[in-house]
Amino acid sequence: MDNLPSRLPDEDTLPARRRPRWKRLLILIVGWFFIFLGILGLFLPILQGILFLAIGSYMLSLESAWVRRKMLHMQRRYPKLGATLDEARDRAAHYARKILGRKY
Repeated sequence: MDNLPSRLPDEDTLPARRRPRWKRLLILIVGWFFIFLGILGLFLPILQGILFLAIGSYMLSLESAWVRRKMLHMQRRYPKLGATLDEARDRAAHYARKILGRKY
């Protein structure tokens, strides 16, 4: 997908630019919405809970260093989870582009 990294960036390699406040707020709202869907999906057989949690985590990691560090830790500790996180990253990037425009 375009020029997205294959893994989440480390804190040191993040770009210095800041997003406008409304985009940051929208990313956080969408991220927490997916986290909520993921929690519901853990209990309801209709929703894919783990995938929604991963998408929400990726969206939140765009604005939160703490979430970014936790996701990197999870990728290193559970390599099999990396495939799910990669799929979630691709879907989250697609949703972010759809919501925020071509570049976010």
